[in-house]
Amino acid sequence: MNILKYLVIALVLFGLGAATGIWFSSHHGGNYPYDRLHEQHGKREMKHGQDGHGMTHEHDEVNMPGLEGKDTSATEVNDLKKIFRDHAGITRGVENLPNGIKTITEADDQDLRDAIISHVSMMVTRLQEGRNPEVRIQSPTLDKLFDMYDEIETEIEMTDKGVAILQTSSNPAVVKLLQTHAAEVSDMAARGMDAVHERMMDSKGFAQ
Repeated sequence: MNILKYLVIALVLFGLGAATGIWFSSHHGGNYPYDRLHEQHGKREMKHGQDGHGMTHEHDEVNMPGLEGKDTSATEVNDLKKIFRDHAGITRGVENLPNGIKTITEADDQDLRDAIISHVSMMVTRLQEGRNPEVRIQSPTLDKLFDMYDEIETEIEMTDKGVAILQTSSNPAVVKLLQTHAAEVSDMAARGMDAVHERMMDSKGFAQ
């Protein structure tokens, strides 16, 4: 599969749009039906992940080593590359709530849409499990969210062109982090790597 599962952050992170009516809870039991997202995009994941050659070629085409983390898969890295390369095709809306955020991230292009959905799906899984990918260029805000992952409630809804995410917390500090990260993601969607480089310079090389 080549979209929160989390992104929170981020990916957290990301309601508007015509929903398919599929909502998922990131708590209450530990096992969630995100397999539907994986099933929808399984063929795409096989295409990119069945061998190492496709990944090698993409590295040659787009030199983005900063998108790799401590245990990121080829699919996760490919998704991020697609998102950064084609960020101009992303539309994104964020609503700050008293207890969190509600976001929607969409694209007209099917491949870009698939990458967004795949990225959110995998990040949601990571956040649920507290598995910080530690991507080299990721935001310190995201690191803090992973430290407090068990205080975040997440719901995902598929839309006609992407994904909507509702993330809430009873901890005001976590709510602030969610809202800060959502703004960071929106900045990256709007400006791509320029936003990353600017934030890294502002925080002496340790920003998303």
